[in-house]
Amino acid sequence: MSSLKVKDLCKTYIINKIQNNVLRNVSFEINEGEMVAIMGPSGSGKSTLLYVVSGMDNLTAGKVDYFGKEMETLTPNEMSDLRLDEMGFIFQQMHMLKNLSIYDNIILPAYQSKRGKDRKEINDRARELMHKLGISEIAENDTNQVSGGQLQRACICRSLINSPKMIFADEPTGALNQQNSREVMKELNRINQEGTTVMLVTHDMKVAAKCGRIMYIEDGVIKGEIALGEFTLENSIKERERKVSNWLIEMGW
Repeated sequence: MSSLKVKDLCKTYIINKIQNNVLRNVSFEINEGEMVAIMGPSGSGKSTLLYVVSGMDNLTAGKVDYFGKEMETLTPNEMSDLRLDEMGFIFQQMHMLKNLSIYDNIILPAYQSKRGKDRKEINDRARELMHKLGISEIAENDTNQVSGGQLQRACICRSLINSPKMIFADEPTGALNQQNSREVMKELNRINQEGTTVMLVTHDMKVAAKCGRIMYIEDGVIKGEIALGEFTLENSIKERERKVSNWLIEMGW
C-alpha cells in the first residue's frame, strides 16, 4: 500500500511579477514502511517538495494522496488536523516553546489532538518515548539546558507522540555533530523498522545511505533514484556509502 502518491505536482511562486517554478510535474510514490531520502543541490526544490506533500505549503497544481486522502480537497482545518494526528515533523532548527520544559513540549501535540486520549495515556507514552531515546533525565529541563543531540531526540519524541503514519524530516541532522547525527539516524532507522514511513531531506550522503531509497531532485524535477534496500547491519554502511557516492557523481552532485 502507498503512504504517499504524488502526481504531476507543481509549485510556483510569483515574486515581483516574476514566476518561479520551484517544482515541475513531480510524480512519485512512497510505499508504507519505506524510508526515502530526497537529495539535490541547494535551491533544487527538495525542502519545498517536503513542505508541499505534507500540507505545510499549498500546491499550485497536481495531486497528493496521503493514505487515501486527497490532500488538495481538504479544508485548512482538515489539513491542520491531518498534520497533527497523522504526521510527525522533525526540522533542522529545533522549534520548541522556550517557556515549556522538554517534557511539556513533547506532550503538547497530544493534548491538542481531538483523538480524545486521556492524559495518563499521553503522559505514559511520552515517558516511554523519552526512555527509548535515552533522554528521560532531561524531562524537566528547559530547552536551553540540553545539548543539540538531546534536543533533536526530544523533537523525535514530540513527532511520535500521536503515533503518526509518516514522519517528514527536513535536514534532521543538519545542525548536529557526527556523533549526534549517528544517534538521531539510529532512532529514525529504528522507528522505520517498527513500521513508520519516513521521508527525509538531506545533503549528507552518510544519512542518505541509511535510507532504503534516494530520489535526486534538480531544478524542480526528479532526475533519478536509487534503491538501496532496508538498512540493517552497521557493517554494510561503507558499501552503501560507496554506492551512493558513485550514484551522486552520475547525477552531477
